[in-house]
Amino acid sequence: MTVRVRIAPSPTGNLHIGTARTAVFNWLFARHHGGKFILRIEDTDLERSRPEYTENIMTGLRWLGLKWDEGPFFQSQRLDLYQKAVKQLLDQGLAYRCYTTSEELEALREAQKAKGEAPRYDNRHRNLTPEQEAEFQAQGRSFVIRFKIDDDREIVWNDLVRGRMVWRGSDLGGDMVIARASEDNTGQPLYNFVVVIDDIDMQISHVIRGEDHIANTAKQILLYEAFGAKMPEFAHTPLILNMEGRKLSKRDGVTSISDFKQMGFTSEGLVNYMTLLGWSPPDSTQEIFTLEAAAKEFSFERVNKAGAKFDWAKLDWLNSQYIHNTPVDKLTNLLIPYWEEAGYSFTGGRDRAWLEQLVSLLSASLTRLTDAVDMSKLFFTETVELSEEGNKQLQQEGSKAVLESIISTLETQPQLTETAAQDIIKQVVKSQNVKKGLVMRSLRVALTGDVHGPDLIQSWLLLNQIGLDKPRLRANL
Repeated sequence: MTVRVRIAPSPTGNLHIGTARTAVFNWLFARHHGGKFILRIEDTDLERSRPEYTENIMTGLRWLGLKWDEGPFFQSQRLDLYQKAVKQLLDQGLAYRCYTTSEELEALREAQKAKGEAPRYDNRHRNLTPEQEAEFQAQGRSFVIRFKIDDDREIVWNDLVRGRMVWRGSDLGGDMVIARASEDNTGQPLYNFVVVIDDIDMQISHVIRGEDHIANTAKQILLYEAFGAKMPEFAHTPLILNMEGRKLSKRDGVTSISDFKQMGFTSEGLVNYMTLLGWSPPDSTQEIFTLEAAAKEFSFERVNKAGAKFDWAKLDWLNSQYIHNTPVDKLTNLLIPYWEEAGYSFTGGRDRAWLEQLVSLLSASLTRLTDAVDMSKLFFTETVELSEEGNKQLQQEGSKAVLESIISTLETQPQLTETAAQDIIKQVVKSQNVKKGLVMRSLRVALTGDVHGPDLIQSWLLLNQIGLDKPRLRANL
């Protein structure tokens, strides 16, 4: 059997991390078995679907490295296929037109609620006569198409994550709406119906999705049977939870994949973390690996049933490991867009070679790419403001004299190198008869505005190359 899996997002919003994690598991499973990973855009909700969301979804998948083998396929372009399938069920007597009004359905729900019963449709129009249908049509009633569900039917499947699953037809809320009201005779097909038609048509072998779809699976199995189609295998992955054990929401600060990128996460770090959200590699000590390496080990035997808690600290740590191991030239390319967005200018000697030196200086301190914006601000501004600690440092006895001595000694240097910078500090310590710490702290504050920061000598060399060291030293005399 050729493994064929699909990710089928709805373009009613940006690519969310929950959908992206499902895409990761589908991709890993396909690659592990040498199969196909298919992208399908489920845009039957024509009112809420937007082309910009479709673009965001595809851009996000590409950024994460989840290249699809077939597609994208758009449900909105396959309506003829769905309508033929609806007609087939109508002709076979497995589906029917239901003319129940919204007011009647609301009254039914209220009556059930008053009795403490779960809401469900009572199948009242399952066996209408032609005369009854004609009367409803004469009244101007619209209809939906419902698929017949036997309340006594037991629905069983072996879930690749959860084992044996058993549902009863009576648990599914009555006959299922498979097409909503529309002007034609078959209606506008709905999600639970079209997803089955697509999976049959695309020969999907494994349906891998979140556990919130379990009830849908029970309904969809009945549709597979109605069409006499081969049943795919199902795997329902755990939901992503916050640290309190509740389902993730916007309130937890969890956003779309494009927002994670904007927050400074690398694609490799984020996709590595998503791989670990609900799956563990055979070597439990291994936490850093590529998608390709994870695919070699991936199996549903190691996917947890329990929800996966989203841990920002763990994501930050993983992200930092990728940043620290990224070659300087590539890391520079990643950081430039963040500097540009911050409005930093690359003029005044800030060429590519200079930028790479800056990246070398900062890289070991970065957790997210966005950290480089604040850390490098002092290299992109003409002047710096003194912190409270910095101001106190320059008020210390001997500090101003140290800066004057550094300036005069610096004037004698044709070119500032690391060795020359060290020699200047030694000469000032000797000429001013002060401790080295006073010289180093005063120099750092004058150049950077604070007593803490990146390596002092390397910072000085970078500022010297763009002509900012002497003006800053003089400004603090």
